[in-house]
This record gives sequence, structure tokens and C-alpha cells, in this order.
Amino acid sequence: MMKILVTGGAGFIGSHLVDSLSLDNEVVVLDNLIRGSKLTNKKKVKFIKKNIKNYCDVNECIKDCEIVYHLAAFLGVDEVAKNPIKTMETESIGTYNVMNAALKNNVKKIIYASTSEVYGKVDKVEAVNEDFKVSPISSYAIAKRYNEIYLKSIYLEHKIDSFSLRYFNIYGPRQDTRMVIPRFFQQAMNGDDLIVYGDGKQTRDFTFIDDTIEATIQIAKKCSGSEIINITKGEDITIYELAEKILKIVNSRSKIKLIENPLFRKDFEVERRFGSNQKLQSLIGSKPQTTLDEGLEKTYKYILENK
Repeated sequence: MMKILVTGGAGFIGSHLVDSLSLDNEVVVLDNLIRGSKLTNKKKVKFIKKNIKNYCDVNECIKDCEIVYHLAAFLGVDEVAKNPIKTMETESIGTYNVMNAALKNNVKKIIYASTSEVYGKVDKVEAVNEDFKVSPISSYAIAKRYNEIYLKSIYLEHKIDSFSLRYFNIYGPRQDTRMVIPRFFQQAMNGDDLIVYGDGKQTRDFTFIDDTIEATIQIAKKCSGSEIINITKGEDITIYELAEKILKIVNSRSKIKLIENPLFRKDFEVERRFGSNQKLQSLIGSKPQTTLDEGLEKTYKYILENK
């Protein structure tokens, strides 16, 4: 058993990660609860309501921890577009505090939640791998890329193992309706139109939460050094096709409505996002297995059971 800190541990990905880690570890969760809590069993973890942007708060939480999973972030396309400064402050100041506290407290390994958005607008037909030239567009993606570089420099200077995980459109139970899959389910179940921005031909590579957590934990267990790793199913689908799948699962008579992208979203819209998981498989010996159909069915079942 080891002591582990999870920043942003009350969020969607964080709460699932805490569920798994707390089975055989002492887990500390740092979260400001700005989006509430998705933790399922607070009795099994030490929860501290603090702010990642306050160094003293971070240093208090990190004491005696061997590994830090740094997930705290400002999320959501619309939220990021409207709050670029707050987005970058949370990322840059938060990560700076985590790394300084990690150095002071002899943390052995940092697992950082980066994003596939660092790739920007990609014209390639094949899946992008970690060597693909990045071109971040939003403040969120720019800050994530900055932190990837920062973590690498800390590894080179101080030998703290660090892994920046480029998550590709993670989905599943507990995700809120700021994200496209739970939003489509909500609209379909309410009999409302499913709102698709643009022509619906833009694609995304959706990765189920259980596969994401398994990959994240296995990287911490099996890997050393400093690497950037895609966490991705490795298959893309158009947003229009996704909407059709959800209508079929719900057996809804709702319609798909195409609308023009709001002005504040236009600069951030990416036509294709599709990743390679070959590096992940080479490092941990496995890759995400849950098909999109299976993951959507599990997500819908959760929504029905928790209405």
C-alpha cells in the first residue's frame, strides 16, 4: 500500500480513478468542488477541499505521497472559450505548485492529465501518434502543452518520473452534460432535438472511462522515465453518426438539428481528432478494448439508474 494524491479527484475522471486506487492504497483527494463531487465513497479516502492554485494547500496534501495523479483543470469547450485567463492560471499555477511541492516532499512519480487538443487541427488521414507536430489552439490546449514541456524539464533536472497522458474524448458514467455524449443522451431522453454544431462531419475518438483508468494506473505501475502517451481507443466517428447511435439506443423520436457554430467556438473547432495507441500498447502491453457501442450502452444504463 502506498499514499497517493489525486488532484481534481472529485471530478469525472478523477472519481473513477479514486475508486480504483482506493481499493489497495491510501488516497488523498484535493479538489475545490467548483463542479461538485462525483466521489462515490468518501469514507475510503482523505478528502481535502482546497485550491490547486494555493501552494500551501498543495504542499499540505502532498506530504508523504509517493505518486501524484494531477488531474485538476478548468474544463469544457464553452467554459474555456469564455474564460481563457482562468483556464491558463489553473493549469500553469496549479502544475507549478504540484511540481514544487513534489520536489520538496520527494514524490517519486507524477501522472499528468494532458489532452489530445494539443494536436490542434489535423489533416492527416491516419491516426496521429505522439511524434506528430502539435499545434494547440485554445488556451486550455496551450497550457497543457506548456505543462508537458515543464514536466519533462523537471524530470531531466531532478529525475522525478513524469508521464503526460493525452486523453482523447473520455466518456462514461458520471460525466456531466457539458460534454457531448451525456448531452446527447439528455436531449434524446427529453424528446429534444440533438444539437450538432456545423455539418456534423467532424470526428472524435471516444475512449471509455474504464479503459482510461486501467491505462492510467498501468502506466504508473509499469513505466519509468518521462513520456507523452496517447490514451485513445484509436477509432473515430462523426458527431452526426454518434447522435444517430444515441437516438437508436434511447429509442427516441428526437431529431438531429444542425446549427452554425457560435462565434466563440469557431476558432476552436477541429474537423478530425483520431489517435494512435501503439505507444501505449508497447509500454503496458494492452490498449482500450471497450467498443463505442458497448460504452454507450453502459453509459445509458448508468443514466437510467441514476435519474
